[in-house]
Amino acid sequence: MTVVVAALLGSAYALGRSLVPDQVPPRHSAGATTSADGPHYADQPSGGEPTGGAPTGGAPTGTPSAGTGPAETGQDGSGQTTGTDNLFGAHATSGSPRLALTFDDGPDPRYTPQVLALLREYDVHATFCVVGENAQNHPDLIQAIVNEGHTLCNHSWHHDVGLGARSADAIRADLLRTNEAIRAAVPNAPIVWYRQPGGAWTYPVVSVARQLGMTPLHWSVDPSDWELPGAAKITATVLTQAEPGSVVLLHDAGGNRQGTVDALRRILPDLTARFELEALPTDPT
Repeated sequence: MTVVVAALLGSAYALGRSLVPDQVPPRHSAGATTSADGPHYADQPSGGEPTGGAPTGGAPTGTPSAGTGPAETGQDGSGQTTGTDNLFGAHATSGSPRLALTFDDGPDPRYTPQVLALLREYDVHATFCVVGENAQNHPDLIQAIVNEGHTLCNHSWHHDVGLGARSADAIRADLLRTNEAIRAAVPNAPIVWYRQPGGAWTYPVVSVARQLGMTPLHWSVDPSDWELPGAAKITATVLTQAEPGSVVLLHDAGGNRQGTVDALRRILPDLTARFELEALPTDPT
């Protein structure tokens, strides 16, 4: 009898477990994760515009007040901007009829050399918004970017989407540390642009960047290549949305960027036939 009861209880337990859904593993928080491909950045925006509220993964709250005036319009409680008219002065176009290609999150030893080779093939210069830790780890690639006539842009030390919600001193230390890593590789290269990860602009991060002699840089065309939509979709988005003065957001690091490289191979012949392409100037006004 005891054996029978135990068997019945065991069967009931097994049946109950089968009705409970499998536990979903926790999602990675925003920021960098490591893998065989190097750092992965999982906190880009879903579109080409800053979004209201905290960035994906949750940015720190308590952003210092931007004060009063037009720049604060459209700001929500987290300090994030909520539309393209409220970038706190960040540039979203090239400022000329020329189109600017920009590449974020690198350098990466797998994808950055492929991007450089394609740009060289079509005699195109671009702007590379580099992450400080990657610049420190791959100084040879920073040197290659500069030697081939491209412009450098500071993209924070660790791709910190919440950086703009931190104190001015913390922001300044982050941007200076990134500049130091870049200049350790290329001592005399100008660094006159700053791009906030995730496009999460706040008044403090724009203010500090300008105090350090860098112009905040946003974008106007975003194919969301960080979401790995495939080369065909990346290509279609860029080619249909590009116009004179566009700043195109692409990525040469932060994950698997082969789709972006493959798309670039299709994009460049079309763009060079329709537009003049430029690296953003090293003396922005």
